Amino acid sequence: MAGWQGRILRIDLTRRKYVVQELDAAVARDFIGGRGLAIKILWDELPPGVDPLSPHNKLIFAAGPLTGLTNVNMGKLVVAAKSPITGGYGDGNIGAWAGVYMRRAGYDAIVVEGKAERPTYLYIDGKGVQFLDASDLWGLNTWATEDKLQKMHGRDAGVISIGPAGENLVKYAVVVAQRGRAGGRPGMGAVMGSKNLKAIVVKGSGEIPVADRAINKIGLEAVQQGRGLPGYNFWMRQGTTSTVEWAQEASVLPAYNFSEGQFDEFEKIGGAMVEKMEVDLKSCPLCFMPCGHWVPAEGGTAEVDYENIALLGSNLGIGDLSKVAELNRIADLMGMDTISLGNTLGFAMEASEKGLTKEYGSKIEWGDYKAARDLALDIAYRRGFGDLLAEGTMRASKRLKAEELAMQVKGLEVSAYDCHAAPAMALAYATSPIGPHHKDAWVISWEVKTDRFGYTREKAAKVIELQRIRGGWFEAFVGCRLPWVEIGLPLDWYPKLFKAATGVDATPEYFNEVGDRIYALIRAFWIREYGYWSRELDVPPPKWFKKPLTKGPLKGAHLDYGKYHEMLSHYYDLRGWDESGIPRRSTLRRLGLDYVIPVLEKYVELKD
Repeated sequence: MAGWQGRILRIDLTRRKYVVQELDAAVARDFIGGRGLAIKILWDELPPGVDPLSPHNKLIFAAGPLTGLTNVNMGKLVVAAKSPITGGYGDGNIGAWAGVYMRRAGYDAIVVEGKAERPTYLYIDGKGVQFLDASDLWGLNTWATEDKLQKMHGRDAGVISIGPAGENLVKYAVVVAQRGRAGGRPGMGAVMGSKNLKAIVVKGSGEIPVADRAINKIGLEAVQQGRGLPGYNFWMRQGTTSTVEWAQEASVLPAYNFSEGQFDEFEKIGGAMVEKMEVDLKSCPLCFMPCGHWVPAEGGTAEVDYENIALLGSNLGIGDLSKVAELNRIADLMGMDTISLGNTLGFAMEASEKGLTKEYGSKIEWGDYKAARDLALDIAYRRGFGDLLAEGTMRASKRLKAEELAMQVKGLEVSAYDCHAAPAMALAYATSPIGPHHKDAWVISWEVKTDRFGYTREKAAKVIELQRIRGGWFEAFVGCRLPWVEIGLPLDWYPKLFKAATGVDATPEYFNEVGDRIYALIRAFWIREYGYWSRELDVPPPKWFKKPLTKGPLKGAHLDYGKYHEMLSHYYDLRGWDESGIPRRSTLRRLGLDYVIPVLEKYVELKD
């Protein structure tokens, strides 16, 4: 199996045993790796209705056949499990040397189940697994954990760890690597914490088998083209942070818990300010266009990008980059998702403004950085009001009777684009396979340049096109999408790299079909775990429908509920799903998912 190592490492923390299993060639062909391999394992092996924080949940670290090969940003790893915040499928990708070394150690994936009797970390290499005591690591932040483990095992060890948020089962806790890299925003860090697993340390120096040694030459040619593209130099100066200025101009910059699409102090936290203040630039492994821009924070330095600047800045009414960076630094140290944290703090501010938090003795006003910082730490340690907010905005809003203030879909908080006047982006959020996240279909740039206010079949088709590429291609083989998205590196390079790695002469149509198969199986997983399905589960937050923008050139704009549902119907039809959002029998058969049909028929009525 050129490209794939052909081996899955399975670890049982309860029994303190491990076994190496052969990767089925048919599974590799049909699902490729990464997200595809993760959902296949969860569907096949996870009993329906498992508590996400029980020992029975499976935590999966999955690479793809391009992970660890070339320097076209292929240092990525998918971490997946049943999500504690949504109850459905959850995953995220993370740039980490642990993923590269996992492949060099001879594994395509690591599957962890059970629960350790005491705090544990895993040392993994090509020889096997050691179960090591993590008692002296428990309670440490992620940076201190990584520093200590690398001091023990060497700087050439890849480390993925959790912080206090994961230990305390904050439902949007993430896993962290290399200080500024985080992944698994639907609570993968909480799943890791529920297993008493503090960290995994991976070493590997073996060969990754490839079909054609020319892959390195192809990768170098791709990198050379990328560095010569017109947007490359500007990208290197500002990365994703320049999106602040773009979002302000387009009226999609979230402000005051997504009540507005513009923020008066945007220039104080935008890309130009990041470029002015930057002290360091870091990247994931094997990357030629770093996105990690480090700036001074109140407690040191921190890595910033657009998402955390918008959600910990404008969304909270904070117009000071060093303070925004400090909130991000706290999130990274504690191992919390910055997107959900920014949403949760924004929710708390709006709820406080409306007098809904009095029973918790909590008052937090817009722009109050100190209160936001203190509350972020309270969330990580589940203290006072923070204990409720650690559950996420869906659960907190029900407790406070403030559901219309919660900017979430299926329990997960939306990422940093206001959609009062962006119907396609709202659709992308609502139909994302993990809950609302821009990673799968960043359609808003295309939408702003085309039919801004339309609810068309073309928009639904564009969302699917991007989901196939971003959430299918890149999440399966596993690599970073930013060279294509941000500087325009042609997609043609990826089938070439895939063929050189695996020997498979794959076409875009093949990758698209794999993407459709993955999305259909993920949707089936959600239906099985929920025990039902309704199209209302694919609808964005009510605020975007009911509370128009009050400022800026798009003042008065809001989503239209009826037209949104027409567009959602187009989406379902184009995907081969019925009017409720359930894959049809014919679609499942076409995608080779016949085995899903009898399972779904226990919960829902399947249409032909």
